[in-house]
Amino acid sequence: MKATPGDWVVVESTHLSEMRRHGQILEVHGPAGDPPYLVRWDDTGTETVFIPGPGAHIMTAEQMREQHSR
Repeated sequence: MKATPGDWVVVESTHLSEMRRHGQILEVHGPAGDPPYLVRWDDTGTETVFIPGPGAHIMTAEQMREQHSR
């Protein structure tokens, strides 16, 4: 998984009671865009260091804009 600051990480829910989460990547700490990432989560506004798991994927800022404009 590769990212750059400004990209978004999207974490799909794994349970019916959970919602999809997304957060903006502020910093990339791995070499060549690899995790871990410093992420600001939209739902809480908190910033955490995050290592994506199997339910996560990266979207560019442009992809996020396109998705939200639909």
